[in-house]
Order: sequence, then C-alpha cells, then structure tokens
Amino acid sequence: MLKHEEDRRIYERSARLILLLALRDICPGAAVRIEHSIGQGVYMDVTGVSMTAALVRRIEKRMHEIAAQDLPITKSRWTREQAVAYFKQQGQEDTVRLLAYRPFEHFDVYTCDGLSEYFYGDMAASTGAIQSFALRFYYPGMVLLLPGDDLTGPPAPFAERPQLMRTYAEANENSRILQCESAADLNDIIAGGDARTFIRVSEALQDRAIAQIADRIVARGARVVFIAGPSSSGKTTFANRLSIQLRVSGKRPVAISLDNYYRNREDVPLGPDGKPDLECLESIDVPLFNEQLIDLLDGREVEVPKYSFYTKRREPQGKRMQVSHDDILIVEGIHGLNDKLSADIPSELKYRVYVSALTQLNLDCHNRIRTTDVRLMRRMVRDHRTRATSALETMQMWDKVREGEEKYIFPFQERADVMFNTSLLYEIAVLKKYAYPMLHGIGKDSPYYTRSRRLCKFLHYFKDLSDEDEIPPTSILREFIGGCTFYDE
Repeated sequence: MLKHEEDRRIYERSARLILLLALRDICPGAAVRIEHSIGQGVYMDVTGVSMTAALVRRIEKRMHEIAAQDLPITKSRWTREQAVAYFKQQGQEDTVRLLAYRPFEHFDVYTCDGLSEYFYGDMAASTGAIQSFALRFYYPGMVLLLPGDDLTGPPAPFAERPQLMRTYAEANENSRILQCESAADLNDIIAGGDARTFIRVSEALQDRAIAQIADRIVARGARVVFIAGPSSSGKTTFANRLSIQLRVSGKRPVAISLDNYYRNREDVPLGPDGKPDLECLESIDVPLFNEQLIDLLDGREVEVPKYSFYTKRREPQGKRMQVSHDDILIVEGIHGLNDKLSADIPSELKYRVYVSALTQLNLDCHNRIRTTDVRLMRRMVRDHRTRATSALETMQMWDKVREGEEKYIFPFQERADVMFNTSLLYEIAVLKKYAYPMLHGIGKDSPYYTRSRRLCKFLHYFKDLSDEDEIPPTSILREFIGGCTFYDE
C-alpha cells in the first residue's frame, strides 16, 4: 500500500498542475485554492471568475488536451530570489510568504509549458502520465475526480458528502475568525508573539462546539451517544470533554468501551491475509452488546465483559454496571456509526458523533495539508511517548490502519448526527518538535524513506511553537504530546 499511497500523491499533484495549466488557458486571471478531499476527489474554490457547469466542462476538456500532448514536467533548482520574483509576478503572495519561512536558500520548482509551480513532493515526468481524471461543478467551486485504487482505471464517481462539506465550511469560518488560513499566517502569528492568545481562542472555539453538541444530545433526549472516527482523531479526549459538558447540563454520562466486547481471538474472523481481522464488525460480540445495552437502558444491572489485550481473551469476571434513567451512555468505537452495531436500539434514543481531524490549514493556495499526514504525526508522537514505538514501527502499522478506516469508518461518516473537527490550527507547529527528529532518523534504505522525506519537507515550512504551557491540560492535542489530565501518565 505504501507505494500505491505515494504514487497516488504524485498523481494528484500532477493532475493539479494540469488543472492550473487549463485554468491559465481558459480563465486567465482566475485564482484557485485547493481546499480538501471529498471522496476520491479534491474540492477547490475558484475566484476571479463565475463558475458554471459549462465553464467546468471547458476546463476539463482543456485538461484532457494537455494530458494528450504529453508535455514534459521538468524540475529545476531556483534560488530564493528567483522564486520570490517569479511568484510575485504571478500574484501568488501566499507562496512568496511561505518561501520566506523555509530554512533553505534553494527550492525545487516544477515547470510545464511555461508555467512554474512549487510543490512539496515529486511529480510525474510528463502530462501524458495523467490520463484518468474528471472535473465536476460543485457549487460554489469544483471537484477534481481521480481514479480509485487502480490509478489506470476510470475516475471514481462523485460522492456527495454534505455533512463533511458543512464541517469544512465551519472549519474555514474558524480560520477566518482566527485570521489564519495558511502556514505563513501561522508563522506570522508565532513570529509576532501572538501564539498564546491564538491558542486560547482556538481552544475556546472547540469548547463552544462541544457545548453545542451536548445541548443537542440533551434536547433530543438521547440515551446512548456513539462516538466514532479514524485513528488519532482524539476521540477519547473528545468523549471526556463531552462528558463534562453533559454534566453541566445536569446529566451523568457513563462510558462503555466497545473494546471490552471483542470476541476471544480464536473466534475472530480471518482477513484476506489469513490473520484475525480486528477491524471488522464481526470481531465484536454484537448480540451481547445489544442485549446489555437494552438491559442498562431499562435500569437492570449487567456484567460488562472485560477484554484483555494481553491474553487476547475476555477475563473470567467482568464489571457490574447499572445506570439510572437520567444517565447517558457514551460508547466509543470504530463501528459506532454502523446501524448493525446497535440494531436493537430505537433511533430516537441514539446520537451519533463522527470525530476527525479535518485540517483546514493550507501551505499555500496550491498545496493543501492532508488530514492523513497530521493524524500520522499525532500517532507517531503518542506511540513514541506511551509505547516507546519508533516512527518506523508506526508507519509499518499505519497502512493497515488506513485500510480499516477506508472499509469500516469512512463509508459510514455521513450517517452521523454531527461531525466534530478535532484539528487545531496551531498543532503542526507543536508536533514538529516531536515528529521531525523521529522522521529524520528513517534512513534511505527504509521502504518508508520517501514518506518520511516528504513529511520532513512539509514540516520545514513551519516555525516551532514553544508556548506549550499555554495548551490546556484538557486539550485534544494533549492526548498526543502528553500532559492530559484525563489520563494517568
């Protein structure tokens, strides 16, 4: 999967370059901002021109013409002065500001058909290597659709994600409130000595959002809250903070770990690799979970199982539990949004929360920051601190984790009643101090060298943020860097 993932990124970057060439030819003067992924595509906003479906079709047609011409994409090394002069002339002030913070005097720039662009990763050798793509109008912008698993196959069909788009729109609004939409904006804040206030407001925005979710849960009269999301999204800290807000509303939240309902290892279905598939729903004793959930909601005492990850079996004795009719059960687990997990519970008693770190910060208008990269760095930092796991070991398991997310989490995200974004605009500047030395230690002989080199290059764009004492002990970021008062550390 590693080679496929890095190849896919090369493919996407090269397709974006072809798009920029097409925009230059069809809409001179238009400016595009690459926003975020949506399904197998990338959403982008275009200013300086009124976008219509007909115009998008013209741009797509031009893109295919450029791909058919098989134009060479050449890499050359420019000095900082050359790069700044060129991008100033192009009106790309965000790139000019970004380059000012990178701690090198030379930059690798890619050029095709007279257009030069700065990307933080390798590119295809020519436009002819990028044949499978489509462009779709999606008000107010457009979506660049890319192939699925097979990069030579047809572009994946467009999959509308209204919940996800609303969550990103809210994230962008927070960016505007904080006046921080790019890496250069964040660096300016840090360099200007305003990081402490920035951290406080960032955390306050998350506090407000969590309080609003708690209010909705209480207003609905929900008795069970399911929290699901991909790895390293901060689900556990979110659950604790949500519990606090529910207590403010007079409720008594009670946590149930779905991990305790794992079947004994010999009863877990095998995956395609012949090993137990701990990510699949069938690895959970769903009938027992539903039975005990109903008993708890009816006020009956149950013995919740206790699973040992050491023996890979349930322990002989579980934990006795009973709740009152005013209590709210909080269940955290990757299958929380899957209806099959709680099929016996009426919908009106359930409230589903999808938690993910949806990074809203861009490097510049043409280089987005992938949510996956930030989550990987979060996990690297946490695993190194709590399990003495190296960056290499985390990367070795990461691809398997990602496969499980694609299969068991992302397809259900739109079923959530609400999405919560755990990303913090300042976090990359904090994670850099921890993640960079770990990544830099991965040698050229490692199969993960390309990925580590790309992430190191990405981190070069950010100034270090040293005001860690200002990060609250209940911050989601504390789950990864340490100092969280919700856990015994």
